[in-house]
Amino acid sequence: MANLRRRLAINAPGALFVDDTCIDCDTCRQIAPQVFERSPRDERSFVARQPREPAAQLSAGKALVACPTSSIGSETKLDLTAAVRAFPEHVADGVHYCGYTSPNSFGASSYLIVRPAGNVLVDSPRAAAPLLARIAELGGVRTMFLTHRDDVADHARLRARVACERVIHEADVTGDTAEVERKLVGSAPVALDEELLAIPVPGHTRGSMALLYRERFLFTGDHLWGSEDEPALHASRSVAWYSWPEQKRSLEKLLSYRFEWVLPGHGRRFGPLPAAAMRRALEQLVLRVRGG
Repeated sequence: MANLRRRLAINAPGALFVDDTCIDCDTCRQIAPQVFERSPRDERSFVARQPREPAAQLSAGKALVACPTSSIGSETKLDLTAAVRAFPEHVADGVHYCGYTSPNSFGASSYLIVRPAGNVLVDSPRAAAPLLARIAELGGVRTMFLTHRDDVADHARLRARVACERVIHEADVTGDTAEVERKLVGSAPVALDEELLAIPVPGHTRGSMALLYRERFLFTGDHLWGSEDEPALHASRSVAWYSWPEQKRSLEKLLSYRFEWVLPGHGRRFGPLPAAAMRRALEQLVLRVRGG
């Protein structure tokens, strides 16, 4: 829980607050936009409006539970039972948002795909006991797909609890992921099964990959994302740690695939859109970055 003595002065008067340990990961603003906003002064989240209605109170509780740095607190005792139980939270068609973000991945989003062929965890959440219990109730994890080296978080602790196969591209293997069970190689897409296609998209890191599920959901790690400020797809030279030219080529590569959702590690979800509209949004992004 956050430290009241470090409460940001910009918080709205009332019990709920954000303290100065906030890292601007955007988690709380995504989960409870009716409560939290981003300060233009110091790029931290703050409580813009105290939650009064039950729905807003639940959303604020979920943001508190999901916050990677425990930067959200309350002057009064909160009942977080429902918020704790809310994750993984259903997004669409068996795809769930895990919440419980980790400081080790700077608050990156992770997702659980629940399906008859075996559940898939896309990137690693914080290995919180309530989340692991809920994942077990939903059928556990068969495969953990790690999009890139930055968002592996608590993968080893999760692997110790659930006997899953982890997948990462060999170009992003570090000492922390040396024991990962399956390391993909090369630049060609790899079908993990009939529903899952791993697509190498180097740029953010050398071994970044996207995961395409049923030609509907594209999990993009930190390669491609939606915006907090406008309804458009985004990528940025500023976070192309490996190569911005490679990142641009990787964006163009995605024009070959059909999908209706973009579900990133960092940044906003984008969709759902008809596949043709999603392609147009991606084409517009490719044109914007092509000369940059």
